Amino acid sequence: MKSKNKISDYDIESVMGTLLITGVIVSGALILFGGIYYLTQYGFGKPEFHTFSGEPSGLRSIKQIFNGFIHFDSLSIIQMGLLLLIATPVSRVVFAVIAFLFEKDYLYVIISLIVLVILIYSILHVQ
Repeated sequence: MKSKNKISDYDIESVMGTLLITGVIVSGALILFGGIYYLTQYGFGKPEFHTFSGEPSGLRSIKQIFNGFIHFDSLSIIQMGLLLLIATPVSRVVFAVIAFLFEKDYLYVIISLIVLVILIYSILHVQ
């Protein structure tokens, strides 16, 4: 008799695929909405190409981006969509670690943890 609590590979792949698809669709929708909202606010202004204005200071930390997102700032909405897009593959690796733990496949747990550490290091090690 098979155990009803056993998680199959198909279940794991299905959840992982849904996670990736949902992350990409939601982040794409946020970016699209933020871009349209930005154009409705600033799209009719005359661009100034004589001076370079870099990224606003309010978009340089996750806390500031989240705060701007709550206050419905169009650039923060776009940035939140990009952060979600970056977080999607990271969450996939986290899910893989958990799935391999359930399967008791410890070699792949270690490999997935190494990949996770490399991903987090490369995301946080921005100069």
